Amino acid sequence: MENITQIADVMSMTVIAAGLLIGLGALGTAIGFALLGGKFLEGSARQPELTNMLQTKMFIVAGLLDAIPIIGVAIALLLIFANPFLSALGVG
Repeated sequence: MENITQIADVMSMTVIAAGLLIGLGALGTAIGFALLGGKFLEGSARQPELTNMLQTKMFIVAGLLDAIPIIGVAIALLLIFANPFLSALGVG
């Protein structure tokens, strides 16, 4: 009976950790995109002739910025479906 409660505790903490991974990754990315868009608008307003170059660089940085929540989702899926912490309890 004690093993079942330990498994339930590990799984509940894992779900909380996965939610934090996804939520904080999304929050950080949203803040990053807001700063990126604001700086792009400032730069293109100051020097309109550089807008195309700035836009290209903005999209490159946006692509790199998108990697953060994708990695967080991948780790969260790993924790939920192939939980390495359950093997310490002798499950799976």
